[in-house]
Parts: sequence; C-alpha cells; structure tokens
Amino acid sequence: MIPTKAVVTAASPTEHHLPLQTLVDSEGVAKTALAIILDDLFASGIESAAVIIHPGTREAYLQAAGEHADRLTLIEQDDPRGFGHAVWSAHKFTGDDPFVLLLGDHLYLSSEESSCVRQMLEVAATHDGCISAVNPTHESQLRYYGTVAATRVPASPSLFVVRDVVEKPTPTLAEQELIVPGLRAGNYLCFFGMHSLTAGVMERLEEEVSLLGGGEMLGLTPTLAFMARSEKYLAVELAGQRFNVGERYGLLRAQLSLALAGPHRDEVLTDIIEITAYSRPGCQSS
Repeated sequence: MIPTKAVVTAASPTEHHLPLQTLVDSEGVAKTALAIILDDLFASGIESAAVIIHPGTREAYLQAAGEHADRLTLIEQDDPRGFGHAVWSAHKFTGDDPFVLLLGDHLYLSSEESSCVRQMLEVAATHDGCISAVNPTHESQLRYYGTVAATRVPASPSLFVVRDVVEKPTPTLAEQELIVPGLRAGNYLCFFGMHSLTAGVMERLEEEVSLLGGGEMLGLTPTLAFMARSEKYLAVELAGQRFNVGERYGLLRAQLSLALAGPHRDEVLTDIIEITAYSRPGCQSS
C-alpha cells in the first residue's frame, strides 16, 4: 500500500536547528533543508506531512517550510523521550494509515530520475508491510546507524527480507549476526534514514509508551525488530546518497552534491578548482 502521509522528526533538543539550515538546491534556489525534504515528499505523491518539532520552534518551522506550510501539521514533542517516542507523537496524525518516516537532519540525492522517496514508494506499491531504505555501510560507521540482518530476495538484487534490526552494533556483533551474503567484506546494511511503515508500528509504539517508566527513553529499533518477527519486512537499497547535515562537514557535502547535480555543475567545478588552488594548506599537528 502506498502511503499518502509522512512524518518528519526534528525535535532533538540539540539538533532541532538543522532542518532550518539554508542551502542552494540543484536548480540554484536558496531553500532550507526542511523545504528540500518537503519538495521531495510532495513531488513523490505524499499529500500531507507532520513534523515533530522542539517546543517553541513552531514559527521558525512554518517559515522554513515556505510554500509547503499549509500542508504541514506541526507537533511539539514536549517531553524528549527518544526517537521512538517522537515517532509515536504523530499517532493521531497517522491514524490507521501507513506513513513515510524521514529524519529532518538528512538530505537525499538520487542517482536516478526518480527521487529516493519515489523509489521507496514504488516498492511500497507491491508490498503491504514495512519497508526500510538501507545502504551498504563500512563497519567503521556502524556506531552511527541501525543495522539489519537480512537475506536477498531472489531475482531482486536491491530487495532484502529483514530478519532482525540491531541499533548501532559493534563490529564483532555485526560479524557474528548481521552479515548479508553478497556484500563486500566489512560492509553491512545500515538504515538510510527513510522508511515506509504500517499502522502496526504505531500500535506497537503505543504499547511501549504505556510501559515507559520515569526517565526511560524509547527508541524505534525495538519496534522495528518486533515488526521483522511479526510480518514480512523488506529493506531496499536505493539508488542515491544520504547526507546527515549534523555530521562534521555534512552540510558542506550535501551542498556540493546538490550543486553538482544541477545545471550549474561546470560553474561549481570551476569554483572548487579555484578554491583548492588558492586555499592555504592546513596546519600539521606535531
């Protein structure tokens, strides 16, 4: 079933400013990261979106959404209880419907004509369960991502059936339990930051929220692991790149990639060459 709703999480007490950062998109237009995310969502057929925000940022997010502001539902996460809790905060918005889940601090650039969101929705059109976008990731980066144990779908090289989900595994655990046949040695399937989820995810989160004790945090990974044991859960390797703008130079990498993907590529390359030629070498530490 193809979702028509989306949820974007942006409520982190320390990183809620990241979706408000301004970049220049592939067409040379200055936009916030949030507006670029919403461009992709609505161009892919999503009809409405909820953004989970930090208290006190409503006006900033409405302004950052630009022309998309009237299609948004802004939901404040008053009590920061973890990523799973942030997703659950949108349960009234999603109701009994499936939904796309994106991270507000990630940007995506497709290497095909179809956007990364549209690629995932094309898989959702033929599958009624959960779908997570994944990317082969070197073991040195495992500490940043949820990682799946999966088997490749015969005759569909980009699709995998998920058996389990582990949050930020150690390389030792990954080597023991998360190897996917066919991937380069030392690489594992890590989350891309983009999911198509069923109403069952919200139902499970509702159960877990009801059991939270004082001060406890709720991640999303335990719920996704539960879904992997309960229904056919797919992972799809998308043709594209993800950019975490919260990482060191993440915003710069995203900006350069957007610029190089557009009609001003030659101009940007010339600028990069000039900057490189005239830049001062970094100081070497002793």
